[in-house]
Amino acid sequence: MSARRAYPMRDPAADGVPADLCPIATALNPMQPGDWRSLRPVVDRDKCVKCAVCWLYCPVQCVVERPAWFDIDLATCKGCGICATECPHRAITMIEEVAG
Repeated sequence: MSARRAYPMRDPAADGVPADLCPIATALNPMQPGDWRSLRPVVDRDKCVKCAVCWLYCPVQCVVERPAWFDIDLATCKGCGICATECPHRAITMIEEVAG
């Protein structure tokens, strides 16, 4: 077994790398998951029977309960489509997100 070799941290400024080369790591970015989604779920209120299967399967818990149906919080929805795939009543369809 060989020992792991530790490498010293290098100073990027000493190597001539500008400090603003990677702005992602230097400033907070207020993006939410819904900002980079390419498909978004749409709930057909007439088909939804509030069985809560979409709520159970949603990995980010963006499914919210309304008085007569479940709806999607598009600010946090990643657009994975699991809710639409798992809905036994086919009340959720995925449509292409329109840039705007």
